[in-house]
Amino acid sequence: MKQSVIRWVLATVLVAAASPLFAQRASVVPPQPFGPQPAPFAWWRYEPFKKELGLTADQCARVDKIWESTSPELRQEWDELSRLEDKFSRMLQADADEASLARQIDRVETARANANKTRSLMLMQMLKSLTRDQRSRFNALYARRQQELLSQPPSAAPPVQAPPRDPHKRPEN
Repeated sequence: MKQSVIRWVLATVLVAAASPLFAQRASVVPPQPFGPQPAPFAWWRYEPFKKELGLTADQCARVDKIWESTSPELRQEWDELSRLEDKFSRMLQADADEASLARQIDRVETARANANKTRSLMLMQMLKSLTRDQRSRFNALYARRQQELLSQPPSAAPPVQAPPRDPHKRPEN
């Protein structure tokens, strides 16, 4: 039973993290190699979502409180990760020795793990505010949205842009 709950939480966290349904610019935007990625969609504030899930005002307030109390810490962790990644990029460009680069990689990956852990715990706390039935409906909403996105004609998809130049690659002379 405990393993199935853990699997459910992990699956839900992964779904929430990967879904375009949750894409919306917000104050907490993790740094990414190809520019900032959208932060999770504030689904507890979106009326159609609230209605379909049957969220109570108390549930919305609890989820909002979790978001508001966690987002400053999360923002700080993403800023630290960005700072460490920038330092790593500068070290690469300066041809730092391998041991120094390895230590910096450890710092970067520890910061990334801390930010991801904070985000996952936040999402888990949010989902615990829902009833079992609401979580089931939440998953159904996600599945339906994924199906809608997959059934869109290719022309409806946003144009693909070339990624920016790799900051870690040295310019050719």
